[in-house]
Amino acid sequence: MRNGSALVATAAASVLLLATTLLAQDSDATSSSSPGVSKVRIVRLSEVKGHVQMDRNIDRGFEPAIANMPIVEKSRLQTGDGVAEIEFEDNSTLRVAPDSIVEFPRLERLADGGTVSTVHLVQGMAYVTLIKGRNNEFHLLFGEQNLALPTPSHVRLQLNGTEANLAVLDGSVRIEGTSGMMDIPKKKTVTFDMLEHQQPKLAKDVLPEPYDSWDESSTGYHAKVANASAFNGSPYSYGLNDMQYYGNFVDAGGCGGGAGGMMWRPYFASAAWDPYANGAFAYYGGAGYSWVSPYPWGWTPYHSGSWNFCPGTGWGWMPGGSWNGLNNMASVMHYQSIGGSGTRIPTPIHPPRIGEPTLVPVNTKPLVRSGVESSQSFVFRKDSAGLGVPRDGFGKLEKVSQHAETRGVVNEHIYVSAPASAMPNGRVTNTTIMAGSIHRGSAPPASSPSYQGPSMAGSSSGMSAGQSAPSMPSASAPSHTSAPSGSSGGSTRSH
Repeated sequence: MRNGSALVATAAASVLLLATTLLAQDSDATSSSSPGVSKVRIVRLSEVKGHVQMDRNIDRGFEPAIANMPIVEKSRLQTGDGVAEIEFEDNSTLRVAPDSIVEFPRLERLADGGTVSTVHLVQGMAYVTLIKGRNNEFHLLFGEQNLALPTPSHVRLQLNGTEANLAVLDGSVRIEGTSGMMDIPKKKTVTFDMLEHQQPKLAKDVLPEPYDSWDESSTGYHAKVANASAFNGSPYSYGLNDMQYYGNFVDAGGCGGGAGGMMWRPYFASAAWDPYANGAFAYYGGAGYSWVSPYPWGWTPYHSGSWNFCPGTGWGWMPGGSWNGLNNMASVMHYQSIGGSGTRIPTPIHPPRIGEPTLVPVNTKPLVRSGVESSQSFVFRKDSAGLGVPRDGFGKLEKVSQHAETRGVVNEHIYVSAPASAMPNGRVTNTTIMAGSIHRGSAPPASSPSYQGPSMAGSSSGMSAGQSAPSMPSASAPSHTSAPSGSSGGSTRSH
């Protein structure tokens, strides 16, 4: 029996415990130049679609990136034909559009628990959404500009040659120009000339961009579930938003070991599914290898608590214990210590030598993935555990999960919602998949008052994917792949 209220009751205690134990960690490096300042941060690559690379500051340059990789100070992120989202511990987010480069020169935690984050946009376009009421500093760098963004605020920064356009989507931003301070209100854009030291120019409107739709839907996703996961006033959610969407607590009949035998399990997972059968070990300097799960919810359950096996139910996660940041190998060891249930995973025993990979994939079973089956349908597969299922766009997943566990696969009709600028000549392209969203069912009529297109992305189109079959990219999605996907959590593309 699934019990939604158990998620609140059980996870609340876990979140509060994580918030208090975070400051006590001493496994990560602290700043010798600033007493009381720590590098202990919980920043993750929360979504990946398409081609994304990351430089983890280990002298290897840019390497392939997968969802749930930790982001540490001095990391760099580069998108090609892809997009990425970064989530901070207070549920603030940074979204990076295609052909962009961002750097993270400063990620610190102060003695009072507040955080200081500095993000440098080197090229391309990025969106920043900061949450209200957090005692955190956020600096956005571009060219010679250093903007201290207030909370709450929501901005879009785009670099075009020697110009930088900052659009204030929500809140207000104060900048310093040659003639003094300038306040930029909501729905206004300011243009900076990065070569000439001139007064920034204020425009009346915010012009739409193709990725505004993706940004707006992602912001809504985080806001909706964050409100439910901010238990007892705690500002920390640590990926619980994804856990609420992609799974639920179940009654394991006392086997789980928690109150009433409750344990969290992902949807689309049978008793044969294994939480550590697929993933990767990512090397981080000074911390060693960190386990990275490819599943869209695979953050909190692999950095806190423990996985336990119950006959007839399968693997489930129980909250508790301290938060494990980069050094999350204790959870791997616990999993492998459970007699007869845990699979022996080949664990790297030394830092990568010259020529050896720093990202070591693990696939003790074929990786099962849900995804676009044809231009008209999406297939949910048993034991995909949500891998490949778009965030939020498919609504509640519990019933379709039950059908998939019974039948093995469930096919559902889909349509794409995207701004018209992302659908040239009404055709679905790679940009459509990344900039828009996929939904179950048939597209509502464009004139229907119940259909609300993205307000900041200009006109939007609700179009059945079946209307664009000739140009639909990656029309088939294989049920198994040989390595963890680099576009888990929201992508419907096959790699």
